[in-house]
Amino acid sequence: HGFVDPHIYEYDALTSQERWNEYADVILANPPFMSPKGGIQPHKRFSVQSKRSEVLFVDYMAEHLTPSGRAGIIVPEGIIFQSGTAYRQLREVLVNEFLIGVISLPSGVFMPYTGVKTSILVFDRVTAKRKPNILFSEVRHIGVSLGIKRTTSEYNDLPDVLRDYRAYYDDEELSLCSWLASREEILANGCNLTGSRYRPTVVNGDKRLVKIADVCRITKGTSSSTTTLPGPYPLILTAAEPKTSAAYQFDSSAVCVPLISSLGHGKAALHRVHFASGKFALANLLVALHPNDESELDAKFLYHALDVKRADIAALMRGAANVGMKPEDLAQFQIPLPPLDVQKEIVAEIEGYQKVINGARAVLDNYRPHVPIHPDWPMVELGKVARLINGRAYKQEELLSEGPTPVLRVGNLFSNRSWYYSDLELEKDKYCDAGDLLYAWSATFGPRIWEGPRAIYHYHIWKVETTGAIDKRFLLHLLEADSEKIKSEGHGIAMMHATKGGMEVRKFPLPPLATQQAIVAEIEAEQALVAANRELITRFEQKIQTTLARVWGEDETPKSAQRERVENETTFGESIPDG
Repeated sequence: HGFVDPHIYEYDALTSQERWNEYADVILANPPFMSPKGGIQPHKRFSVQSKRSEVLFVDYMAEHLTPSGRAGIIVPEGIIFQSGTAYRQLREVLVNEFLIGVISLPSGVFMPYTGVKTSILVFDRVTAKRKPNILFSEVRHIGVSLGIKRTTSEYNDLPDVLRDYRAYYDDEELSLCSWLASREEILANGCNLTGSRYRPTVVNGDKRLVKIADVCRITKGTSSSTTTLPGPYPLILTAAEPKTSAAYQFDSSAVCVPLISSLGHGKAALHRVHFASGKFALANLLVALHPNDESELDAKFLYHALDVKRADIAALMRGAANVGMKPEDLAQFQIPLPPLDVQKEIVAEIEGYQKVINGARAVLDNYRPHVPIHPDWPMVELGKVARLINGRAYKQEELLSEGPTPVLRVGNLFSNRSWYYSDLELEKDKYCDAGDLLYAWSATFGPRIWEGPRAIYHYHIWKVETTGAIDKRFLLHLLEADSEKIKSEGHGIAMMHATKGGMEVRKFPLPPLATQQAIVAEIEAEQALVAANRELITRFEQKIQTTLARVWGEDETPKSAQRERVENETTFGESIPDG
């Protein structure tokens, strides 16, 4: 960074006292989160006695600020809410003498290195003595996606939080990212620094925001997902589909929210919320939210309001290996509470849209192109009307993470999985271009007309060159219809595959070319209607998002939904894990 004399000293600040009497005006730090096995063996000059490195480092920095010193320290979530004696003692010291702000960061800020949830503690010794309130801020967006890809996003809360600190010093209005809590209230809450505990109730026209704890009973599930005896009642799990149970825990309508995640932090951490009605059992990894007063809160409305905010609820989850949240943290999450008649209108509107979506999905799920076969059509060997051209086999060292030419493998033929590249120059037959008919003959079987870009295709794919006797698109549909049978008649034990010789003698019906083209035209007309159903789903899902945006007092698609869409977008050439 250009410092001529940076004054870097290497020593153990926690066990050595050699520089204990040095103080700093400003400290910026991201201290180690992990304590060594057996803990630290610290000296006795710390105000808080602990063997946890994160406790000792924060204590060290607080104690080594000058009387007008300031600090910004990135800390793991344990500092924020852990109930251990040392953690509580440290927070009490900070609240009374040092702390002016807590910035909650989303999980994934430090990807691709770690997905751990963190916060920033902001110290200012002079201001902490002067101001009775502490500034809490919640960062949900950082200008890039929170996964490995770091896709650029237009959503960024960091500038708002920076402005909020200026506003805090000048006693001006804060953005929606931040709010104040009195030191007295924080001390009364066991010095817990989880910001959502202190977020105020907001009234915005007829859209009143209330804490879940104020309008719902929260009950933890009691059933085991593995040992519960099956029976007539649904057993709600974190998975999409329920199991069954011989006994039931509830006989009512409720919203079921997972407390844990096996999928990590961020948007994936809470991937579904369930609505259950009637008699049902609940797994012990979820909680059921029951409205206290059904004349005030409709359970179905609560489900829709929370389902669209899954990413925001997931931000409550903490931990590195076992990611989860506490029911009391979920209890502090705020929801909009319009009048009951408005809630019911919103539910009816959403469910009307959902019926259209379900009908369109049924079309997508059930449609298969069909070639009507006339018994008078001659059966012709494939090798008589088409040429199968082998792709190229690669050694691993020939595959590059980047390069001039993509290598098309079976995994990429049907989905945009991890791409490899090559810098080799090959004969023309080893390349496929947009419009070429390709066939995967190993592991995954099936044809596709390649849409580009130009690529080198792998050995487990044939390029199919047709003669004038058969329409390429007609052959595509014949191969699609026959692929399951081709696979069942394939060779191999570990991985099934077809042989070129066997494929060339395989017989297919061959009507006149005009008949082929008429059949293709009919199928393509059907597929256009199917595609219209796909577009219908997209449009009506957007209508649902718009309706829920109104519920939350937003002008467009909720940011959490926009963020999920941005982070799920994939483009050609980006690395996506298999599966």
